Amino acid sequence: MLTDFFAKTSGTWINVITVAIGTTVGLLLKHRLPKPMQQIITQGVGLLTLFLGVTMAASMTQVQAGRIDGVVLALISIVLGGLLGEWWQIEARLQSVGHWLKTRFRGSGAFTEGFVAASLLFCVGPMTLLGSLNNGLTGDDTLLTLKAVMDGIAAIALSSSFGIGVGFSIIVILVYQGGISLVAGVLAQAIPDPATDPRILLITGVGGLMILGTGINLLQLTHIRVASFLPALIAAPLIYHVARLI
Repeated sequence: MLTDFFAKTSGTWINVITVAIGTTVGLLLKHRLPKPMQQIITQGVGLLTLFLGVTMAASMTQVQAGRIDGVVLALISIVLGGLLGEWWQIEARLQSVGHWLKTRFRGSGAFTEGFVAASLLFCVGPMTLLGSLNNGLTGDDTLLTLKAVMDGIAAIALSSSFGIGVGFSIIVILVYQGGISLVAGVLAQAIPDPATDPRILLITGVGGLMILGTGINLLQLTHIRVASFLPALIAAPLIYHVARLI
């Protein structure tokens, strides 16, 4: 049973290791890199994040539920999810977790910002969802391994700017990504082909909008409460099913 557990979550453990290494390297470079260089690294990650967000968001255009276009479904999902997120104060609660960890482990600098930004960047996206499903269903961790390399590089840049808070996103990776992998077997019958399933494509599109928000925050163009939109990931497939009945 233990072997089966690690087989289904192998990609998550690889991801945890790369983020830990990336955070360590970023912290070592933090005191050796001038502030402008730290900023340019973060800006580079921010620009790439915008690109990934746009690419992911395009997935919603492949969805059609009856006569309702996927873009409309994504709009309803993101607005409804955002309202729920504000009602449940998800952003504030995540920040509270970050502040508690900062106090508990004496973090310095933008600990909370790094924790929230890294948690969202590493856990919201098609590679997380599809990779975790593949890992849990077939034991194939190829997608998550590729994602892990990208996250490790991003962790270097983020931790050099935000500090050790980025490393604590490992907790979110373990719970969220590992959890999806473990329950993937239950979803096998409902989602036989995750890569083309319209519900997954819609979730990917909505996730892309949130990644865009994260990129905007990294570039400090304005502050978007991205975490408040997280319920949209759950609302999207439900709205899709309702739309098909109309």
